[in-house]
Order: sequence, then structure tokens, then C-alpha cells
Amino acid sequence: MYHRQIKLPLPPEDSFFLWGPRQTGKSTLLKNTYPDAIWIDLLKADEFRRYTQHPERLREELSALTDRPFIVIDEIQKVPALLDEVHWLIENQQLHFALCGSSARKVKRGHANLLGGRAIRYELQGLVSAELGENFDLNRILNHGYLPSHYDKSKPNRHIQAYVSEYLKEEIAAEGLVRNLPAFAHFLDAVALTDCEIVNYANIASDCGVSNNTVKEYFQILQDTLLGSILNAYKKRPKRKVSQTPKFYFNDIGIVNFLAKRKTLQPGSELYGKALENWVFHELKCHSQYREIFYELSYWRLSTGAEVDFIVGDMEVAIEVKASSNIKNVHLKGLRELIKDQPQVKQRIIVCLETLERITEDNIHIMPATVFCQKLWDGKIHR
Repeated sequence: MYHRQIKLPLPPEDSFFLWGPRQTGKSTLLKNTYPDAIWIDLLKADEFRRYTQHPERLREELSALTDRPFIVIDEIQKVPALLDEVHWLIENQQLHFALCGSSARKVKRGHANLLGGRAIRYELQGLVSAELGENFDLNRILNHGYLPSHYDKSKPNRHIQAYVSEYLKEEIAAEGLVRNLPAFAHFLDAVALTDCEIVNYANIASDCGVSNNTVKEYFQILQDTLLGSILNAYKKRPKRKVSQTPKFYFNDIGIVNFLAKRKTLQPGSELYGKALENWVFHELKCHSQYREIFYELSYWRLSTGAEVDFIVGDMEVAIEVKASSNIKNVHLKGLRELIKDQPQVKQRIIVCLETLERITEDNIHIMPATVFCQKLWDGKIHR
């Protein structure tokens, strides 16, 4: 088992939601963190039927206990009515819960009780470099993806295919999130081809044969089911005209590779560079959440085309990603243009495939990808 970087309360002092994409290891993490908890698994047909028909039984069963156990409810989004009972038990019986699921969309859409701030929200994503330790292999993670079950497989494609099919069947169709499942499946393929790029709603809508508004709703579904994330443009105090349009990143590069029908990615290729950018975004996002720093991430782009992939916080760190083993001046253009527009930027980094770390005369840190992730998780880039 991997030692996950997310810090859940131990011993449980609070109730909390643990959301995360399917197969990120949420159930395994909870079972290992709270081995003595009472476990309610709504994936089991009998438990699902019992609580769907009579959600009050949760209150009756737990109220009958003489002690005050910690309770885990897995796949809570399947029976949103249970949240009213959980709310009552927290308020009146002082019980603590871990409420686990892959998507809060059905809960929110049905206006179900989200416990009014009585439960903290955590998100578990795919594996990060700090969790893999000596098993971290950059080429492997860029080809296999971040989900533990896929990273460990020698040939993950069939498993990723099954994952995508299960997502469409269970997460989208079964929960009734879209009316036109073939259009949504086509949308997934189209978006995979533009991973890490600025979102063009009109082009994707035309490609999928749906309206712009439908495409925007589909993007929201990807975010709500934790399959993808939006990266907004940095817009504060610009001296020159900057981009206002967001980018979109899938939360697992293995899914992108499968949907975009990519073959094995090799260092030096354009697709390897896009995958490397996706991975850096994944590491930054997880670091922000797991270390509970919660810094904002954005990107910066001039109308002339000069761009920096990631801005951490309010210009604390600027990061450009280049899948090159020989960084030249042309690769540094974006970071050099940035300081003209935003002279307050504190640190500029280029993450690349060079083997040794170095610093240019104008103080740009050139970091091998492995050095970058080590420094990130050691708190040497952003604490």
C-alpha cells in the first residue's frame, strides 16, 4: 500500500466528506486509517435497498448502540437522503462520520443536506511522486496515469478502457447526469485532444453536434465528478493585454492517453511535453490540498502568445514546463516576458528533462522534473 500524503483527522475529531475519482484508493485509505470504524457500503445491493427505502434506519440502528463509534458511509452520493439522518446524529448523538464518494453532483443537484459546514471536505486524487518514493518513474506515470490500479499494471490500456466505460455507465448514465450519452462520450474524446489547452467551447460544440451551453454543462460535469479541473488565467495588474479564457486539465493523464488514442509517449515528442505539463499541474494541485496551503493556481498568457504554464498564488512562483533535455533561450521567453509584466514575481522555474539543476544569469531556476517534485514536497518551492 502507498503512504498517501493526504492528512485525514486522527483520531477522528470531526465529521468529513472524502471525495475523489473512482479507484483513487479512498476506501482502502479509510479502512487503513480507521480499522475499528462501523462500515456502511452502499455499493452492496442489500444495504443500498435498505437505506433507500428506509433512510431513518441509519438513525435507529446507530442510536441503539451504547458506545459512540466512528462511522464510514461509502458511496454516500447513492442515497443522499441519508445525509439528513447523519446531520441529526451529529447534532443529537455527537457521532462522527466519514462520508465517502466519487461525486457530489447528485447530492448538490437534489438539494440534499450537505451538513451546513459540519463536515470538512477532503479530496483524494491519483498518486503523486511523494507517495511513490523510490518507485516513482516519470516515463511510467506519464504513460500509465496516476491511478494506483493503472500505475501498477504492466499493460494498463484494457484497465483504463474498463475505467472509462464504468465511468460512463455508473457515474454518468446511472446517475442521470446527461440525456445524450453518445454525445457526452464524443465530448470526452474531443476534450482529450485539447488537454492542457485553452478551452474553445464553440469548436468542441461544433465537433460534438451540441450547443455551447451543453458543452459548458459537460465541462461542469467533468469537474463535479472529479475527472478534470479548470485552470483560470491570471488577470491581476496586467501591463499588457492578457488572456481571459480558462484551460482544462484531465485529472489523470492515463485517461487522456486512452481517449486521445496515443501510443507510448517518448521523451522529446510533443505529446510527451503535454503529458509532462498535465503531471506538473497534478503535483501542484495535490500539494496545495494535501499540505493544506490552498494556494491558487493560474496560468499567464499575453495576446502576443508569450505564456507561462503555472502561476502559484499571487506571483509567488511562476513555472514553465518544457520536455527538453537541453533548455535554450527560446524556452525561457515566457518567463522573461512575465517579469516585464509582473516584476513582483518572486521565483521563476522551468521544469524540464535536463539532468542537473542550474540557475541562469537572470535568476531562472532550471530544474529536472525529479528535482522539482522533491523540492515541492519538501517545502522548498512553496511552503
